[in-house]
Amino acid sequence: MSVQISNQPTEEEAVAITAALEAALRPVAIATATQNDKPKWRFSGRWWAQPSIARRPRPWT
Repeated sequence: MSVQISNQPTEEEAVAITAALEAALRPVAIATATQNDKPKWRFSGRWWAQPSIARRPRPWT
C-alpha cells in the first residue's frame, strides 16, 4: 500500500500520519464471551445482597 502526502508536512507529521494509517489498517482480533467466562460463584441469596433495611434487627427478636 502506498501513502501519498501533499502540502509538504514536516518529517515528524509524516511519520505520525504513516503510523496512524498502518495502525488503522492492521487486523484486530475480537474476543467473544464463552460459557467458561461466567463466574461460578454469585452473590444472589447472600445476606449482604439484601437491602440494608431488610438486614436491620427487629425489635421483637
